[in-house]
Amino acid sequence: MAKLEPKNVPSDLEIAQGHKMEHIKAIADKAGLLESELEYYGNYKAKINFAAVLKRLKDKPDAKLIDVTACTPTPLGEGKTVTSIGLNEGMNRIGKNSMLCLREPSLGPVFGIKGGAAGGGYSQIVPMEDLNLHFTGDIHAVSITHNLCSAALDTHLMHGNKLNIDPATIQWRRVVDLNDRSMRSIINGLGGPLNGIPRETGFDIAVASEVMAILALASDLKDLRARMGRILLAYNYDGEPVTAEDLKVAGAMTVLMKDALKPTLIQSLEGNPTIIHAGPFANIAHGNNSIIADKLGLKLGDYVITESGFAADMGAEKFLNITCRYGGFSPDCIVITATVRALKMHGMPYEEIAKYTPKELAKELMNEHNEYLDKGIENLEAHIENMRKFGVPVVNTINCFAFDRDHEVAMIKKRAEACGASASVPIDVWMHGGAGSEEAAQAVVDACEEPKDFKFLYPDEFSIKQKIEKIAIDIYGADGVDYMPEAEKKIASFTKLGYDKLPICMAKTHLSLSHDLTLKGRPKGFRVPIRDIRASLGAGFLYPLLGEMRTMPGLSADPAYQYMDIDDDGKIKGLF
Repeated sequence: MAKLEPKNVPSDLEIAQGHKMEHIKAIADKAGLLESELEYYGNYKAKINFAAVLKRLKDKPDAKLIDVTACTPTPLGEGKTVTSIGLNEGMNRIGKNSMLCLREPSLGPVFGIKGGAAGGGYSQIVPMEDLNLHFTGDIHAVSITHNLCSAALDTHLMHGNKLNIDPATIQWRRVVDLNDRSMRSIINGLGGPLNGIPRETGFDIAVASEVMAILALASDLKDLRARMGRILLAYNYDGEPVTAEDLKVAGAMTVLMKDALKPTLIQSLEGNPTIIHAGPFANIAHGNNSIIADKLGLKLGDYVITESGFAADMGAEKFLNITCRYGGFSPDCIVITATVRALKMHGMPYEEIAKYTPKELAKELMNEHNEYLDKGIENLEAHIENMRKFGVPVVNTINCFAFDRDHEVAMIKKRAEACGASASVPIDVWMHGGAGSEEAAQAVVDACEEPKDFKFLYPDEFSIKQKIEKIAIDIYGADGVDYMPEAEKKIASFTKLGYDKLPICMAKTHLSLSHDLTLKGRPKGFRVPIRDIRASLGAGFLYPLLGEMRTMPGLSADPAYQYMDIDDDGKIKGLF
């Protein structure tokens, strides 16, 4: 495959700003959408009236569904979104009618260290600036909806507490779509009786809100309203649950989310339709775009590519056990992407990694470290074997850089196929767009024709502990699970209340197959500690907190926002 030097590729922002987009009506025509099914947000974005589309196309057979995931992430980046976009371009280049469904990026990582979620290089979706900065306001709708409920809860306590809520049991916090560690734990209501009742609480990042998870898992407006009502806020002094319905705020919350329930249509650099909807984090929430978006794609295309956040043990496991369970569909192929550089890091001892800054580490891993690569491929093998447990064909893509060596790519290909991948194919989409993924696209098409025997990892009837232990042992590779006293207490309570039939959404670090971010590669000989477990009844899952997992990220010493600015003509600078 022909390669370009990275220095010959402009910045992501320069490529996006230099690209001439098609009017969104032309993109809708390509997707098979009618103008009556669109609500225009300017010339390059449109909300989709999904109910009308699904009704019109209800008799059309569903497309083939492909889920893109990755090896365990590193600070160096593996390119899941780049792979998803580039693979979709490649599918269309080889003559397949393929649709792409992605999440909306959070402003937390946009202004933090990770960057946006519009892809990169010549594998991008546009308008990139809009997508990464506010977009159509859906995440703001999630934030204000969540915080309306928070305000209603504190107001209820102040005005007599007719529901007899025990303040010590309140689990509903506030949210903001930024990385702000100073707000993780706060005392609100200070300043006297007119300012409410003082109590300890805190902030989560908005994309970790249960409202965001509900947006991603609701099937229609009626389902959204019902889920809002089921949100568990606290318990009363008799130990009975208090919900948003009890607080009489669920209806107003649904009103605020009405427009956010509609997915948004935009385009790729090669003019292919892309549906953007929802944005839950995969290390805290379930990390996938919406069921509504996937169902739209399944009716509009012959192939649908969706992406699960972080690694296969995170977003993909949750896609298969949660999204597919509620969506009533299953993938025909799972794509696991990896880079040579990331796998070298997974084979590098943690003490060695700690010696470098991220930039120094990236430079060092450009060198030939066959011993690190040999060891690090174990991480990829674990993810391939895990995804095969769901009865679905797996394709491995190797997201290549100009400095990768042929024998390094060959080593990954040999090991990936030996452990169960239907194919292992290098891609070069960052530099070449869809032309760099045509071979991989054909491999995915071929894999979609293989027989599949999809099955969930666990049945609904399993106990809470059985579900947790199934994930920890079968997916993470743990020897077992240890439950802290608070977790034991919650499990007993949730079982008594009948919540034990819900699926499990593990909240853990994304930087390791284990709960411990220092354990790289394919760790062995560890046990998973469960610190706490919380109920998201509206979303429809329980989420255990593993180890020191936080629900509000913090900024680094070198955040991305300090490089962003705007010129006198309104042109944005420094956005990746």
